[in-house]
Amino acid sequence: MLKKIKVQDIKPGMFLQEICGSWIDHPFWKKSFEISESKDIATMQTCGILEVWIDTDKGIDVGRENNSSSVETTQEDIEIKLLLAAKSDTTIIPKSQLKDELVHARKLHGKAREVVTSLFNEARMGKALQLEEVSLLVSEINLSITRNSEAFLSLSRIKNKDNYTYLHSVAVCGLMIALAKQLGLNQSLVKDLGMAGLLHDVGKMMMPE
Repeated sequence: MLKKIKVQDIKPGMFLQEICGSWIDHPFWKKSFEISESKDIATMQTCGILEVWIDTDKGIDVGRENNSSSVETTQEDIEIKLLLAAKSDTTIIPKSQLKDELVHARKLHGKAREVVTSLFNEARMGKALQLEEVSLLVSEINLSITRNSEAFLSLSRIKNKDNYTYLHSVAVCGLMIALAKQLGLNQSLVKDLGMAGLLHDVGKMMMPE
C-alpha cells in the first residue's frame, strides 16, 4: 500500500517510494530505498522536502497516532498522478538567462554523471536497468534545455579518461533532446530520444576492459 506522509513522520524502517518534488532539489539520487539511517531522515527534514510516498508492503507503516497526516492511495491514484505529471510536459516553460541556468545546469550535470555511472555499473553486473530513474533524469535535462539550451549543452565538452563513457552519454542525451526540439517533435518523442541518447552506450558495459 502506498501512502503519502509528511516528512516529519518518517521513521527508520520505512520504504521510501518517492520524494515529492524535483529530485534535483535534494541530495538523494535514488528514487526509492529503505530508510535505515537517522542522518537520511535529518537531511530530508532540513533540505526543504515536505512530503514523501512510502510503500507499507516493503517497510513499516506510520503509527496510528500519525494517521491524521497520512493519505492512503490506490494504484488508480498513482496512475492519475503520473498522467498529470506527463501532461505537465506541455506547460509553457519560461526562458532563463544563460548565467542563471548555468547554476542549475552544473548541478544537474553532476547529478546526471552520478546516476549514469551507477546505472552502467549495475548493467555491468547484469542487473536490470531502473528506467524510472532514467526517465526522471531525462525530464530534468529536458526542462533545463527548454529554459536555455546553451547552458546544459555547454557542459557537454567536459570529459576525461576516467568518466568519458558516462559523461558522453549525458552529452548525447542533451544533444538528442535539443535536436528533437529543433525539429519540432512532440514531447513524448523528445523524451524517448533523450532516453535513447542516455542509454546508447550501455552495451559497452558488458565488454571486457
